[in-house]
Amino acid sequence: MRSFLYASGAAALVLLCAAAPAGAAEADRDFTIKDSRITESSGLAASHAHPGVYWTHNDQDAPLIYGIDSRTGETVATLTMKGVGTPRDMEAISVGPDGDIYVGDIGDNRDGTWDHVWIYRFPEPRTLKDQTVQAKQYDVKYADGPRNAEALMVHPKTGRVYIASKNEDTGGLYEGPERLSSAGTNVFRRVDDVPWVTDGAFSPDGDRLVLRGYFSATSYTWKDGRLGDDGASVGAPFQGQAESVTYTKDGSALMFGSEGKQSRVVRVDVTERAPAGSGPAPAPSKSGSAAPGGTGDPGEQGSFTLGVIVLGAATALVLGGKRLLRRD
Repeated sequence: MRSFLYASGAAALVLLCAAAPAGAAEADRDFTIKDSRITESSGLAASHAHPGVYWTHNDQDAPLIYGIDSRTGETVATLTMKGVGTPRDMEAISVGPDGDIYVGDIGDNRDGTWDHVWIYRFPEPRTLKDQTVQAKQYDVKYADGPRNAEALMVHPKTGRVYIASKNEDTGGLYEGPERLSSAGTNVFRRVDDVPWVTDGAFSPDGDRLVLRGYFSATSYTWKDGRLGDDGASVGAPFQGQAESVTYTKDGSALMFGSEGKQSRVVRVDVTERAPAGSGPAPAPSKSGSAAPGGTGDPGEQGSFTLGVIVLGAATALVLGGKRLLRRD
């Protein structure tokens, strides 16, 4: 069993200084989502077929998926899913080893309201253009009852689908059947405990699983379909509503996204990290000049973000609102 603690005190002051990086022409760098239709980017997945392109979607009920070019931040494809019902709360997206895109309509902010959720699946388009795609719809239930979730991950080797539920105390990591079936209900079974999770992503080689929350991210080894006991802190950026994470296609970095108009996607290079809770992790190598925990503002003059959280009489300094993880 794992238990999870937040860094806290009688009072906490969160102070962040972030200088905005200059715009980069190459792919897989920091970028701003420019499409005015995308106001709640809730999931992020690196394209397998189109280098430098990232798939995302809004946290709403429209069956639309957007392909964003990380070189420009512009939308290069809008996909309309056909063959599915009206989405309720799309929260996550992933690309499987079969080249299919998986979309998790798995949100349930009123835990227990829906006795089932859905996963949509369709082949990643070979050409980048606005088009309608034929999707399959899978009914999903949890073996231990309904719950809210925002993270869906497809293993890049086995193709097995995993969902991480979102719970302030202890969430669950759920494993789907070996193969999804559109003919009946797919039962997902709890295989581990996880912290508060808003998204997750497997490394391209399938050896690691990164889970992020609002204030931090943790990388775990992955072996025989289970989390390892060596959770390591990742230098996740501080973002207003931290909702998404994906690996770059080559696995050299993590891309962190958030909700909001013209939201920023921030690259954090993959480096070796100390186990979570064992002390400060090494500073991440970033494409911009933001300090660890900063987002890097899309503006050219840099920015200064100050967040203050008052909890009591004393004061403690916390950089990046780090969430500490402890294993029992």
